[in-house]
Amino acid sequence: MDLLRFATAGSVDDGKSTLIGRLLFDSKSIFTDQLEAVEAASQAKGDDYVNLALLTDGLRAEREQGITIDVAYRYFATPRRKFIIADTPGHIQYTRNMVTGASTADLAIVLVDARKGLVEQSRRHAFIATLLRVPHLVLAVNKMDLVDYSAEVYERIRDEFVGFAAKLSVPDLVVIPISALHGDNIVTRSANTPWYDGPSLLHHLENLHVASDRNLIDARFPVQYVIRPQSSQHLDYRGYAGTVASGVLKPGDEVMVLPSGFTTTITAIDTADGPVAEAFPPMSVTVRLADEIDISRGDMLCRPHNAPTPAQNIDAMVCWMTERPLQPRQRIVVKHTTRSARAMVKDIQYRLDVNTLHRDEAAGQLGLNDVGRVQLRTMQPLMVDPYQRNRATGGFILVDEATNTTVGAGMITSGS
Repeated sequence: MDLLRFATAGSVDDGKSTLIGRLLFDSKSIFTDQLEAVEAASQAKGDDYVNLALLTDGLRAEREQGITIDVAYRYFATPRRKFIIADTPGHIQYTRNMVTGASTADLAIVLVDARKGLVEQSRRHAFIATLLRVPHLVLAVNKMDLVDYSAEVYERIRDEFVGFAAKLSVPDLVVIPISALHGDNIVTRSANTPWYDGPSLLHHLENLHVASDRNLIDARFPVQYVIRPQSSQHLDYRGYAGTVASGVLKPGDEVMVLPSGFTTTITAIDTADGPVAEAFPPMSVTVRLADEIDISRGDMLCRPHNAPTPAQNIDAMVCWMTERPLQPRQRIVVKHTTRSARAMVKDIQYRLDVNTLHRDEAAGQLGLNDVGRVQLRTMQPLMVDPYQRNRATGGFILVDEATNTTVGAGMITSGS
């Protein structure tokens, strides 16, 4: 079975945690003791129903406030597919957590409360999902039971969102009316929405084709660690461990090491289960090479005639995630694949309004949760691809030099 990673997004109290709890419950993916614990917690809160949101809202502060704060990851499987869910917070204060959860997702589910329609945070999360190049988007119009399963309400929200999505780069969009609380159109089609002729949410998740979304053309292997066992039977063993970012690697392939530019040949590819005939994303492997070349963490293996661009001048879209604003001339650390480099902000070209997608070119800084176009100058070259072509080598995070905390995420548009 293949794996689908998806993230929930949307505004506060739109039902993201309840939706995931319903998916787990209706697909019989929770244990009896978990259900009993949720039932007891629901009674303690005074709820007259089993609050399935408590399956993912595990922090005490989350349960007290009824909101999601941290990203909660849940795993479940059906006979057709395995899933990793990232339940992300809807509060504007925790938008950075939503960026974290969506950054590795194959699909994003944007929930909208049918009573409220699209709000600013709905648009922000949809925009960020497309900015992160999440290839598949689902708009789940939730709480349909509170609007009497009205087709008119559903169609109004659907048409408004489709109009907004037309301004974005959305390769695949599906709109589904649901009730997470009662399970309508979650696992099976609901009799309460006879006017809806599309799939249930789980049916869509099970049958979505994601294999073609991965970049299997551009071979990129950032080296994370050099394996040198000191045991007597492995004296001659030298391997380079990491995760295949994109492309396919096989023994016998000629590869180039960046930034040195030396070429060599792959002699073997090892995993925890033994040697393999090929490696592809997102496999974690150890690559052995024919020649002894000085390779260390932060270097990258690629094809000699298909290499990323060594760049020190980087143009990128940046999501800023801290209260201290990002300003020109500011010094910062760029963490790109397995390489880190000190950098300076050369210029902030514009800030985007997430509601209108208007470019504010007069903005001289990026504040908390702002998105804008930024130019960076790094002190050493990074091996980059445009994010639109390769999410793994086109993305980076920004780290504060003084506190070592993550303060931003970037998507590279070009580098030189």
